[in-house]
Amino acid sequence: MHQQTHREQGLGWPIVVLVSSLVAIVAAFMGSGVVVGTPIQQAADGWLNEDSTPLAPASPAFRIWSVIYLGLFAYAVWQLLPAQRRSERHAALRPWAVASMLLNAAWIWVVQAGLLVISLAVIVALLAVLARILVLLVDTLPGGRLDILIVDGTFGLYLGWVTVATVANFAAVLAASGVDGFGLSVTLLSSIVLALAAAIGVATAVYSRGRLAPALATSWGLGWIAVGRIDGGLVDQGTAIAAGICAAVGLLAAVVIRLVAGGSPRD
Repeated sequence: MHQQTHREQGLGWPIVVLVSSLVAIVAAFMGSGVVVGTPIQQAADGWLNEDSTPLAPASPAFRIWSVIYLGLFAYAVWQLLPAQRRSERHAALRPWAVASMLLNAAWIWVVQAGLLVISLAVIVALLAVLARILVLLVDTLPGGRLDILIVDGTFGLYLGWVTVATVANFAAVLAASGVDGFGLSVTLLSSIVLALAAAIGVATAVYSRGRLAPALATSWGLGWIAVGRIDGGLVDQGTAIAAGICAAVGLLAAVVIRLVAGGSPRD
């Protein structure tokens, strides 16, 4: 683990983090279409709608974004405080946190512009950045329980949800491109992709010694894919069963790994 503190840093990067969080929140507001912008479900010819592909989560799944954005803003304020400006952990995290927030905003703007293929490239980049953030958080000591809740909890949920969102985005690009499933049935192809998402979730749990936040968010998303295939405009019971199993496996793996590891205080 890295040493936790050093001399207090200036306000340059902390202010950049705060501004980036506001950019992400404003972009999300545009993506909601409440006042300006087009709702994400209607943008890009509707390919990200809850019934557009078998791997699209039911619309209630997206409520997790409210928690994530609240967490990102709380983190942006938290890292401004003197104790966090003396933290090597926060110093290492800030550039990656900024990248995640700006990529988040960029994804919304790209989707608003109808550039679905580019949106996949952006969300894959976002997933990679969040994976890097997880590495930093695992390799450094937190500054207490509040630091764990605000930082590890927020970015854990962020990573877990973006894992599922990447799967949904990938499926949307394939569908929009007219890919016929490479000769596989829709249910089988969907199950393979869901298993990959679950494998990423399990790998995350193994690497992080059973952190619950990423597992909860991934299972949340996979669970709502199952709901969408049972009670939606695109019913597919096989995919629903596969999504439900993957959701359970990912969460159970994190719990078991956490127990075997003796319980990690860093969620």
